Amino acid sequence: MTDLLRSLVLGVVQGLAEFLPVSSSGHLRLFQEVLGWQEFGVAFDVMLHLATLLAVTLYFWRDIVNMASAVLSRNPERSADRRLAWLVIIATVPTGIIGILGNSWFETVPMIYVGVAFLITAAVLTAADRLSNLSLHAATNLSWTQAILVGVAQGIAIMPGISRSGATMAAGLGLGLDREQAARYSFLLSFPIILLAGAKKGLDVIGGSASMPSLMVNAVGFVAAAVTGYVAIAGLMRFLRKHTFLPFAVYTAAL
Repeated sequence: MTDLLRSLVLGVVQGLAEFLPVSSSGHLRLFQEVLGWQEFGVAFDVMLHLATLLAVTLYFWRDIVNMASAVLSRNPERSADRRLAWLVIIATVPTGIIGILGNSWFETVPMIYVGVAFLITAAVLTAADRLSNLSLHAATNLSWTQAILVGVAQGIAIMPGISRSGATMAAGLGLGLDREQAARYSFLLSFPIILLAGAKKGLDVIGGSASMPSLMVNAVGFVAAAVTGYVAIAGLMRFLRKHTFLPFAVYTAAL
């Protein structure tokens, strides 16, 4: 398979699986181990992170701008945006700690563990459907402790096979959000995590001797991940208004 076609496929997989509750890291491990594909390197990973960051920024740009401008504001009319911003920041802290402490181990776990993790994702998504009947309030009504719990769920999803979006949405549903509110909060949580992960990999590129794929390979992967990432976010937001997580639970169980 040519580098351009492999870049396209990896970009599509990253864009879709980053936001759909199916685990992007688990899919990339499957491609590497089962199909014998090798990654293009850290520099290419940075491009994919930037692409998915662009996708979530384009879809939620109003929310991101409102939160960024309200985070330090004392205007009572901005209280909802300010609280949501701090809920995102607080949830990011435990995720970052788990990532720093366990990232090297998670990246090298045997494939049998990845398979078990896919089964865990299927079970979590099945439970999430039951929890979705308990919807009580909007994300801004979460407590600081509840935000930390969602952040812990997001941190555990560093394990390949456990879906980040699935884990955070299930946690949100268990804490009283409806499916659409849980998905929105999950996607907003992805912004700082993707940004920090991309920045870390970027520093690895700057500080090391990482090889850089050709400009065309980078461009194809970037565009594929950005476009499919945006489609995945928009599609899932619409899908969850009327449907359950069952198709994703069946799919991850089959994997």
